[in-house]
Amino acid sequence: MARHAWAVRVLDPGPAERVLEVGCGAGVAAGLVCARLTTGSMVAADRSATAVARTSARNAAHVAAGRLVVRRAALAELGLTGFDAAFTVDVNVFWTDPGGAGLGALARTVRPGGRVLVLYGAGGPTTADRVVPVVVRGMAAAGLTAVRKLTDAVGFGVAAQVPHP
Repeated sequence: MARHAWAVRVLDPGPAERVLEVGCGAGVAAGLVCARLTTGSMVAADRSATAVARTSARNAAHVAAGRLVVRRAALAELGLTGFDAAFTVDVNVFWTDPGGAGLGALARTVRPGGRVLVLYGAGGPTTADRVVPVVVRGMAAAGLTAVRKLTDAVGFGVAAQVPHP
């Protein structure tokens, strides 16, 4: 849970923002984001039916309040746009296939000037020096700007901005 709390601190969602989480897992980060929202909203997506069920159950009050929509879908299938920010926590495809469609698809969900964050918990099977440079190059190749590395005792990752046209 420390990596999720760190991820939400780094994301720093405003109370009126629209936020997308790809790979929501058990819904820990979704709950932390929704707790910060007042007029904003969030979509949490995962390909796994188990993850979607867990996120929905953990965050039933946020779903009932209309702050959270949980969807079972792959990123490429979502077809969503206009988010203020999109983030992932421990989703490996963004560093194992950085030239693939994932980072570009993630960037297309966010409005110009919005934020894209690809984050990982520290202490897992991969290390920051293995993952971060690959994600930095992938974000730049996807046309994202203001790309910056993030490191903390509980996590690491990359943040970037969708450029204005």
